[in-house]
Amino acid sequence: MSDPMRPRAALRTAVVWEVLQDALERRVRATGRQALDILDTGGGSGNFAVPLARLGHRVTVVDPSPNALFALERRAAEEGVADRVRGVQGDAHGLFDVAERGGYDVVLCHGVLEYVDDPAEGVRNAVAALRPEGVLSLLASGLGGAVLARALAGHFTEARQALDDPNGRWGTGDPMPRRFTAEQLTALVEGAGLRIGAVHGVRVFADLVPGVLVDTEPGALDALLRLEAAAAELAAFHSVATQLHVLGETREARGA
Repeated sequence: MSDPMRPRAALRTAVVWEVLQDALERRVRATGRQALDILDTGGGSGNFAVPLARLGHRVTVVDPSPNALFALERRAAEEGVADRVRGVQGDAHGLFDVAERGGYDVVLCHGVLEYVDDPAEGVRNAVAALRPEGVLSLLASGLGGAVLARALAGHFTEARQALDDPNGRWGTGDPMPRRFTAEQLTALVEGAGLRIGAVHGVRVFADLVPGVLVDTEPGALDALLRLEAAAAELAAFHSVATQLHVLGETREARGA
């Protein structure tokens, strides 16, 4: 049976964590340093930053919300990693007002491009924050997943509108300012000078499966996690994923 203490939220991050941890391990081996310097842009209350700090890495979180940064500080203290987590108020546009250019082994840009005025600038700034052998972890909302979700809910007109809209929005009530295809995200990363290390679909099935099934059916959570992992790398499923994860690497990082 699945572990009853495992949060269902693991479905939202499991694929990203697996890819990210593999990238971190490769950077540790390549640099010979157990503690990497990581920049988490838009990192909020530390969903990734605090676990990364627990692994021994030094994490700088840049976020525009003072409330999120306060929650980050409290969470880091509770987890005993306050000395390895630093939160600063800022955004992707003015990133180098608060972060060091070329100072990080890994940069996380998760849930940022949907909200910035210029996604290409956001990616270029994230890449400029990397050391020469650095790695970029980019996570953004997928267009196909939103279209599919609206259609399955019976909102066919909204599904079509999202499909046709330049920003992938299904209407004025859509809370998401912008969505992307895998091709758009990889073009942004390559346009900023990085190679594509991997592309994964995230939450291909998780948002479509009734929660009661996952929570009550023995073994369902573990089975769904395995299914998500198996489908994540298959390009056929990228077009229906709720989120898309792209790993960008420099030539040096890939060869490590």
